[in-house]
Amino acid sequence: MSDDGNETSPPTGRESPVGEPVIRGDPTLTGEHAERAVAFDPEDAESLSLAAETVAAFANNTAGADDNVLMLRGAAACAALVRGEGSYKAAAARAGDGVTVSFIRKWSRVHDLPQSIRRHVAKGDIAPTAAKHIARVSGEARLHLAWAVLDHDLTVRQVRSVASTVNDGTDVEVALRQNGINLGEITMVLPPEPYCELRRIASLEDRDPGALVGEILDARFGDDQS
Repeated sequence: MSDDGNETSPPTGRESPVGEPVIRGDPTLTGEHAERAVAFDPEDAESLSLAAETVAAFANNTAGADDNVLMLRGAAACAALVRGEGSYKAAAARAGDGVTVSFIRKWSRVHDLPQSIRRHVAKGDIAPTAAKHIARVSGEARLHLAWAVLDHDLTVRQVRSVASTVNDGTDVEVALRQNGINLGEITMVLPPEPYCELRRIASLEDRDPGALVGEILDARFGDDQS
């Protein structure tokens, strides 16, 4: 099953096997990077050794810090190493000097983000440093925060602030509003004909166009939020 499978509620975490290059191996997202995609098998000793080497290089900034795809590879290696060693602490020890438990935990969480978010990390729409903070929150808040980054060009500092506020118990919508962001606000361009029809119906029914679009989308996708 893919990360965004046909669950009855919005998928908010990774479901494909740990270390599988679902995103990194997709040439439509990564171009020439696809051929470099590496799978890490936490149950295979040789693969686990490769994961440890990858994490060490990643932590010591020798794995391509300016390459989003290589950063996703580092995150995958972190997740596989944690699974193979059984804990963050053991994974950090296996990776060697310069690798902390905090580093392993942060990047493992990035690897656990749903595919719909990691696709945008791979394409460069969401910076890996922002993805680390998105991964700090759980459930639908991850999706809401990620889409806010795309729709409002949030800075890493803003993402960190919202994530911290959410983890302190504030609803993500409120936390975003405190940063001047309205959750659900999106700018898009419609073809002239459906745009005109939307405006016509909204006028005749004395309704806000956004509310009307929301109702239409809910009717179309309400039972399939994959």
